[in-house]
Amino acid sequence: MSLYEIETNGRLEPYLSQEYLLTNGLGGFASSTIPGCNTRRYHGILCAATMPPVGRVMTVNRIGEILCLDGEELDKPPANLLEFSVNQFGDRFHPHGEQYLRRFELEDTARWEYEIEGVKVIKELQLVWMKNVAAVRYTVKPDRERRVQLNLLPFISLRDFHALRRVTGARFDVRPGERQVCVSDDGRTVNLWSDAGRFVQKADWWYGQKYAIETERGQDDSEDLFQPGRFVLETAGPASITIWVSIDTPQEHDWNTELKRRREVVAAACTLPENVQPAGGPSIVCTTDSIALKRLARAANDFVVYRKLPDGTDGTSILAGYPWFADWGRDTMISLPGLLLSTGRFQQARQVLTVFGHYVSEGMIPNRFDDYSNEPHYNTVDASLWFIHAAYEYLRLSHDAHTFEELLLPACRAVVKGYRDGTRFGIKMEADGLITQGNASTQLTWMDAKCDGIAFTPRQGKAVEINALWYNALRLMGEDELAARSADSFRRAFWVSPFRGLADVVHEGRRDTSVRPNQIFAVSLPHSPLDETQQAAVVELVRRELLTPVGLLTLARSDPNFHGRFTGPPAQRDEAYHNGTIWPWLLGAFLEAYLKVNRRSRDSVIQAKQWLAPLIEGMDHVACMGQISEVYEATEPYRAAGCPAQAWSVAEALRLAVQLGM
Repeated sequence: MSLYEIETNGRLEPYLSQEYLLTNGLGGFASSTIPGCNTRRYHGILCAATMPPVGRVMTVNRIGEILCLDGEELDKPPANLLEFSVNQFGDRFHPHGEQYLRRFELEDTARWEYEIEGVKVIKELQLVWMKNVAAVRYTVKPDRERRVQLNLLPFISLRDFHALRRVTGARFDVRPGERQVCVSDDGRTVNLWSDAGRFVQKADWWYGQKYAIETERGQDDSEDLFQPGRFVLETAGPASITIWVSIDTPQEHDWNTELKRRREVVAAACTLPENVQPAGGPSIVCTTDSIALKRLARAANDFVVYRKLPDGTDGTSILAGYPWFADWGRDTMISLPGLLLSTGRFQQARQVLTVFGHYVSEGMIPNRFDDYSNEPHYNTVDASLWFIHAAYEYLRLSHDAHTFEELLLPACRAVVKGYRDGTRFGIKMEADGLITQGNASTQLTWMDAKCDGIAFTPRQGKAVEINALWYNALRLMGEDELAARSADSFRRAFWVSPFRGLADVVHEGRRDTSVRPNQIFAVSLPHSPLDETQQAAVVELVRRELLTPVGLLTLARSDPNFHGRFTGPPAQRDEAYHNGTIWPWLLGAFLEAYLKVNRRSRDSVIQAKQWLAPLIEGMDHVACMGQISEVYEATEPYRAAGCPAQAWSVAEALRLAVQLGM
């Protein structure tokens, strides 16, 4: 039995809105919708990471699937072609293969079951672990002895995964073999080979493949795909064929051996520790047979990827989300406690922290590594402070004092010195002990939406969560005198009232008192600059104004700038991004704060479980199956949107689910 199963019974909807994701540990992936109709430019059989975890190239977008029965052949029209793939061209779908699809399953592979005029076809997709190799296996089971011809047509773009292929300018070189074909263009190569049947060369182009989600997002939404020929399997009884796809030279792979290896590696990575020690709370026994925890742990594993350490040795990083994000500093440091520490993956946590710690520059860790050059970029105020928090959580849970003292603490000290003395983008400590940052043209906090020069949530100055993180960092590092000054200044600068909580930003004598979730971090972090009464008031305000079943609103509904929908072209989406749109990752901080002010009482634990449950339960039917989305729309029915699989969404749900023993 798979973790996720759906009986589709020949229907296109609502399954066209549900995606699946398979990953390979390198940053590469396979993804599409449950019926197999690509609705994004990022959907395909193999998106390979050529410079793990980045440098991603879309190779084979899809496979056309045609069955011919009882002596009919594709090359001898008029044949009765039974096509069981699904594609969109303009506003029409062709063919309508969903009519034959009966069942979809997802766990270590994606699996489809088709019933086609008395012939059962089982299709399975596997990504080989730690290799840029995909395999698609088709098993044909006729209801009686009859001639069956299965034609499999690979459609190739061989392009940067952000781009779209056009026939203009394409110069595909095709080198066929008996059971294989090599296709090259502009320095990129993809190899396809099979373990049965034959390859028939017949080059063709299919124009105007439509990607509906790109249309909704206001992006270019169609491309042309190259078809070099087809793989053909002919049989009179049960038979199977496996097509392997790779950016490297073809080599021997065995389906069962590769799947067994993948299962062993993933199972080991997803084994949860028996006991968990929450900050400020008693040890909790983890329910290791929990389906919810198994699902979250497997989802978490998708984001943990290989990256070389600066000295050339093997290392680890965290992808912020699939399909389009790379490893971002802010997302990595927020996600690390949930993805790696709550699951006991301390060696990989050490590698992640030391990678970013190595790149500390002028008191800042990188916010991201370039998709193409791998060079670090420094343009965030909070990532470095989250790094300190993650480093101390690593020490608390792993007890690895050697790594902390030798590798992490020097980086933490460099961050504090950089912020105290001043660093890039006007980040500096002022005389009152608080951190200010940015100007009208920068967006340095996590609320960083900007389009065509317009900053939709300008937060230059003293931002509430930045100074909560700063106070927490000072306390962690024993800077008690400065921490006390910072706390006193924090309360004077940000406290509004018991009914309005904390200001969001203080700048040049003005306070932005918009009700936003950023103030929750002044309670949720291990050290709070607020007294207990103020902490309780902030938690109640956030509960009353911002809590939803799938996360926290980024702006109270009563605010005139509130946006309920997250859709349309980039500028329209960016305007709503942090002005109402729900972010699931914030639920972790809220639940942490709620449990803290209620001293983790039995009733508060029960309530926290009830608030977290809908987000986890939605993993089997919302957006990307088995994952949690980046954002949800701010009005019911809270439609999932943005990146369909987001690291910190999963990480915070897993961290709290483990703590709560769900």
